[in-house]
Amino acid sequence: MRIWVIAGIALTASTGTTAAAGEQVFKRLCSPCHDIGQNAKIKLGPPLNGIDGRKSGTFEGFNYSPANKSSGITWSEETFPKYIRAPMQEMPGTRMAFVGIKNDKDSADLWAYLKQFGTDGAKK
Repeated sequence: MRIWVIAGIALTASTGTTAAAGEQVFKRLCSPCHDIGQNAKIKLGPPLNGIDGRKSGTFEGFNYSPANKSSGITWSEETFPKYIRAPMQEMPGTRMAFVGIKNDKDSADLWAYLKQFGTDGAKK
């Protein structure tokens, strides 16, 4: 009986949303085009510092598509998963040529990682 309880606790802990897991998702899927942190620079896409609560298409110095600038999206825990699942379908005309993240846990973990960073790139 104790073994099953411990196994259940371990399984629950391993399936929770974590910023550490999100960092791995970021490195694997996002870092080729985006940067984050205190020394973040514009790459193919804008840095993702301060994304939580930021309006889409507003990072200073990045040349966004008209679709991105006029999308009306404010990035949040509610809007991000829908967009990141299928960016080109959610925002027709975006220049973000990315197939999307279909795994809900990866998406939630990624958001947990991204929202840690303030506009200056420091972790909150």
